[in-house]
Amino acid sequence: MSSATIVAIANQKGGVGKSTTAINLGAGLAFQGERVLIVDLDPQGNTSSGLGIDRSTIEMSTYDVLVDDAAVSDVLEPTSVQGLHVLPATIELAGAEIELVSMFSREQRLKKSLKEIGDDYDFVLIDCPPSLGLLTINGLAAADEVLIPIQCEYYALEGVSQLTRNIELVTGNLNPQLKVEGVVLTMFDGRTTLAADVVEQVRSHFGDTAYRTVIPRTVRLSEAPSYGEPIEAYDDMSRGAIAYRELSREFRRRHGRT
Repeated sequence: MSSATIVAIANQKGGVGKSTTAINLGAGLAFQGERVLIVDLDPQGNTSSGLGIDRSTIEMSTYDVLVDDAAVSDVLEPTSVQGLHVLPATIELAGAEIELVSMFSREQRLKKSLKEIGDDYDFVLIDCPPSLGLLTINGLAAADEVLIPIQCEYYALEGVSQLTRNIELVTGNLNPQLKVEGVVLTMFDGRTTLAADVVEQVRSHFGDTAYRTVIPRTVRLSEAPSYGEPIEAYDDMSRGAIAYRELSREFRRRHGRT
């Protein structure tokens, strides 16, 4: 593969498993031999800390790339997983929304920055914040594809139509090749009929775009980030690890990597 496939992980609803999916899909791909960069575009920086990055010690972050034109290669950090790097975020990034407003070509700044490292990775995963501001638009403008995590809960599809409309706007105005690559059902609780209903609803709405692999709601998955490890490293036999391993295999198959 000559240049990386760039995937924005987006849903403006918070708490749907975006960061968990970025971390564990990224790690799953790296464990299967892919070279992966995760771009943390969320000022909360959960993906960075979930990969063991101590945000109090990093000197440069995604903010410097977007606002000050810092080179991605100068900012990225290695993780404990071989082949997996992260472009970390700090709370400074919250100010980027405002600072970007007056900048030239403000929606395309991430895209421009990622061009220099395109050949160094197989996949770049962009963890977008739970909003539809300029940070998320930068993520969508830079991406080839969008992956949408949807929580198996009431009102799961609420907000997805809004996100789909925004993706269409980005496609129409900034990034014509952008497409929704997939929808991942997260936080599935097999004990409730509601979760099963949501799975059915999402599958009928999205068809083959919805991944077959469903991510369960588990204690181990929610514990792993506090140890700064992906679930595969934290507890590789847990249900969450098995699910994300299967998701990364399914993701690779969809991208013609066997």
